[in-house]
Amino acid sequence: MLAPGPLPGALQFPPAPPRGLGRRRSSWRQIQTSQSRSPNLVTKPFSLRVRLEETGEIYRLSSCNGYTTVRELKEELDLLAGIPFHFQCLLYLDQGILMDDSTLGFHDVVPGGIISMCIWHQDGWQELVLAALEGDASKLSCLGVTEDSLYRTPHSIRLRAENYKEWIAERAFVALYVATHRGHFEAARFLLENGASCLAKTPVGRTALHVAAAMGHVNCINLLLDYGAPLTEKDLKGETPVEIARRLKRKQVLRAFFIYKMKLRTASLGLSQPHPRRLVPLLF
Repeated sequence: MLAPGPLPGALQFPPAPPRGLGRRRSSWRQIQTSQSRSPNLVTKPFSLRVRLEETGEIYRLSSCNGYTTVRELKEELDLLAGIPFHFQCLLYLDQGILMDDSTLGFHDVVPGGIISMCIWHQDGWQELVLAALEGDASKLSCLGVTEDSLYRTPHSIRLRAENYKEWIAERAFVALYVATHRGHFEAARFLLENGASCLAKTPVGRTALHVAAAMGHVNCINLLLDYGAPLTEKDLKGETPVEIARRLKRKQVLRAFFIYKMKLRTASLGLSQPHPRRLVPLLF
């Protein structure tokens, strides 16, 4: 399934010095040689596609260049594809898993090329993410997202009680993150009702509210807000859910955030709740 085009503002990275290139010095010499013949190959922005192999979905990333790192791609895909940063495995042609600190130029990624993304499959994570992508609450309930679950993996059966709870909590959050990104309201509600945290973050510093705001799923946003999701939490790029919605021009999301803030304010002052339609002119 083809994704509905790139998110506005995706991957606007200025050229930066290459790093993490010690593994293939000879290849970098080849890139330097090709750059001298065609300098735009490295510095001129280009687009590429990322294919999520488990579903066949394709995401378009623009404004990449030879100095763009794999880490930067994964950070963007964390928001664009809804697959948390640490569960992405990126591959290009036959080069194996791409290391985070390597660059597109290092891997000879050409303009318009296709990078494959696979979900980390160890310890049952791939199965969990796929169930969350489907939004199937019945499947999720059998995959270790609640403390009373009978689901076990070779890793989890060796965990002590405290570590086992942390493992369950992480699985519940990852499922919530993916489900809210896809707008699966019922799955998200099931997870929240059973203890999934709307305060937890991916390694990029994003909460479930960040991705719900990015994708414009107002029903999931209102659900997360009801469970105490913070509006002011910043990711590692310094963006709050509100700022992401503003950057991506999600007007309905901004409206939902504004109404929520007004409800909190009027409740604190003991006033009656304003009608949502009266708030719209104040937003834009």
